[in-house]
Amino acid sequence: MPKEPSCLMNPETVAFYVDDAPRKVPGLADLHRMTMLLLAERSLAAARILVVAAGGGMETKAMAEAQAAWRFTGVDPSPAMLELAHLTLAPFADRVELLEGTVDEAPAGPFDGATCFFTLHFIERNERLRTLREIRRRLHPDARLVIAHHSAPQPDPKSWMTRSVAFGDRAELDWSKSAATGEMMVARLAAVISPAEEEDLLREAGFSDVALFYAAFSFRGWVATAGPA
Repeated sequence: MPKEPSCLMNPETVAFYVDDAPRKVPGLADLHRMTMLLLAERSLAAARILVVAAGGGMETKAMAEAQAAWRFTGVDPSPAMLELAHLTLAPFADRVELLEGTVDEAPAGPFDGATCFFTLHFIERNERLRTLREIRRRLHPDARLVIAHHSAPQPDPKSWMTRSVAFGDRAELDWSKSAATGEMMVARLAAVISPAEEEDLLREAGFSDVALFYAAFSFRGWVATAGPA
């Protein structure tokens, strides 16, 4: 799994992340609550949850607030983002372990559920498949994984990315500016693939019952169930 994008190593960018993400991702708080509910359907009351790309701590905080007995292990390769996660999760420090690194540095588990938000669109197909397999290897059979990131419908991903950019820009609407930024993002996120390909990858990695539960312009979220080890 590659290192965190350079933008998230920038202290200035990291400082604005907690305020910026809800503005750019439609219904982020609702996405976090839906994630908790999807995991809770299959998880024990005292579940252990693996959070891949845990920097910032926002999804972990939402789950920790809703589930007082859950414990969390988070991994993230960005020291700056992990520092932000430590601050965000300070009230739950006794239930949260944060580790610097990728999924390879995560304990073997097995965990009762896992999440991976806004990261897989940075990872090329083969490495993404390996990452999903490593997550699967750390889950109990029948445990759930919830993922969310950019996955633009084909054949025109730029249009959907442009709409996401326009949504996040709360200043005066400028379609030409949004289109230019959308085109730049499609080029930068070289691993953005279609929703159908996303679901194929999850199945190839050993997950079943793959289902789309969240869609907002270029953002998509899926829930999947870990198959037998």
